[in-house]
Amino acid sequence: QVQLVESGGGLVQAGGSLRLACAASGRTFRRYAMGWFRQAPGKEREFVAAISWSGSSTDYVDSVKGRFTISRDNAKNTVYLQMNSLKPEDTAVYYCAAGTVVARRSREYDFWGQGTQVTVSS
Repeated sequence: QVQLVESGGGLVQAGGSLRLACAASGRTFRRYAMGWFRQAPGKEREFVAAISWSGSSTDYVDSVKGRFTISRDNAKNTVYLQMNSLKPEDTAVYYCAAGTVVARRSREYDFWGQGTQVTVSS
């Protein structure tokens, strides 16, 4: 069992930056691939980024490539999402999730956090 708690969301102007963090409980964190998803009002939850258990493999949705960076610190049981050059269309609730493989489909993830709101003003 893994419990996930996101933090770092907030209100930022377009072009600004935020760093999200997802703290995991349990000693098995390092066994899991981790993903970030987001859900904007009236839209389906979408994949943003994912990272393998070792950090050696990452994947990003095209719309955030070159702007967002996912990383993890297994010693701290934490995964991060550095978000730069933010755009109003990045506004959403951001969720972290733990799964067995790097994947884009939400069904591949077994554990989810409660989410953190990111709002980007124009």
